[in-house]
Amino acid sequence: MFESERYKLVEKLKERKITNLAVLDAFLRVERHLFLPKAIETHAYRDVALPIGFGQTISQPFTVAFMTQELNLQKGDKVLEIGTGSGYQAAILVNMGMRVFSIERQFDIYSRTRYLFDQLNINALLKLGDGTIGWEEYAPFDGIIVTAGSPSIPNSLKKQLAVGGKLVIPVGDKSTQTLTVITKLEANKFEQKEIPSFTFVPLIGREGWEN
Repeated sequence: MFESERYKLVEKLKERKITNLAVLDAFLRVERHLFLPKAIETHAYRDVALPIGFGQTISQPFTVAFMTQELNLQKGDKVLEIGTGSGYQAAILVNMGMRVFSIERQFDIYSRTRYLFDQLNINALLKLGDGTIGWEEYAPFDGIIVTAGSPSIPNSLKKQLAVGGKLVIPVGDKSTQTLTVITKLEANKFEQKEIPSFTFVPLIGREGWEN
């Protein structure tokens, strides 16, 4: 179902300089319409963010692909996702062969996505909680991806990043953010790259925006 639409979406991603073959292959295999409300599934393969209920959205496919490409992961790497949402980003990472740990703060979204993952046999470990403080029990992570906009970079997430690992996080105000890519060079030494003009829902939590 929607196979030709997935191929067209991947061609658009290639035009926008998504070159990582593992990322592109995952976009061909993961069926985005399964992560959307039935009423809007026909819009699934447009390159736009779409509402999933509870004031949340499923990110634009290009944004998911770009952030995933920036993580520069290898098969088998351990990845922490902050903001499970629809589950689409986690499903892309699982499809690429990553060990995925994902945190969602909204109970209704967490419950719905956990049920969906059980139905689709998506092997990711999900947690209900405050993503801004990470998941120390399973740290360090080779990659951390934050799918909501933060006022700053949470220190907890920087601490839980493995040396050589990357943290991809939108940082800014509540209306627009700069996508920030942090590479951990040593225990307390980081390299930072910034890509402007992204828009995400706010990151709520102890080290993000207050609820």
